[in-house]
Amino acid sequence: MLELYNAMQSTCSQKVRITLAEKGIDFVEHRLRLFKQDQLKPEYLKLNPNGVVPTLVHDGVPVIDSSVIMEYLDEVFPETCLTPQDPKRRAEMRAWMRFFEEVPTTAVRYPSYNAAFVRHFSEMSEAEFKEVATSKPLRDKFLGEMDKDKGFSDDKIEQAEKSIRKTVVRMETKLKDRPYLLGDHISLADICVLPPLIRMEDLGYSNLWSDLPGFRAWLERMKSRPSFKQAFYAGSLLSEQYPDIKDHQKRSA
Repeated sequence: MLELYNAMQSTCSQKVRITLAEKGIDFVEHRLRLFKQDQLKPEYLKLNPNGVVPTLVHDGVPVIDSSVIMEYLDEVFPETCLTPQDPKRRAEMRAWMRFFEEVPTTAVRYPSYNAAFVRHFSEMSEAEFKEVATSKPLRDKFLGEMDKDKGFSDDKIEQAEKSIRKTVVRMETKLKDRPYLLGDHISLADICVLPPLIRMEDLGYSNLWSDLPGFRAWLERMKSRPSFKQAFYAGSLLSEQYPDIKDHQKRSA
């Protein structure tokens, strides 16, 4: 039995949902409400002491960290394989995944919080905000850098944009000649980076790749796959909950 504890709009949750959909694996979904602090409740922290989503529970055993979960699923359910068999190609895939975790996955948080999430914190007192920030096992330092009313600085947003631009330019070097990052077939690397880039598109930053035809074709190719529609069900995009987020990006430009 597979259970997935996740959040609809969480990019890390989305990449696990895409993996499950690509592999055709059935699972029981538990949707956590992050601004209700479901991820910090004692019963969830027993599964995932990091206090973040997603968490996969397989036959009662929790597996944490989204990229670890993706590789775990591909090892345990190998019928539809998303990892190259050749060790060199497999190493290439993992190198891409580590880059994606270090660069775009981190970068996307800054514009996301400014456009959508800071409004929740601005309603809190300074003491309440500090209590929330310090309660996050992995995000305490990150939230400590944020002004609860104004969000992150313009410098942080500019750095985030540069990180996304660096990502898509690097991807273009491969995608100008092939349909997916490793060649003719989709891999975990493609799935790993898709949700952060969908988030940036949703926030109004598609100008960062307007001059990259290979990347743009890849993005449309990924969005046309059945797994995308399954994983990005209604409510998965921030703009569905916060219709003004693209206006926020225009005001910041």
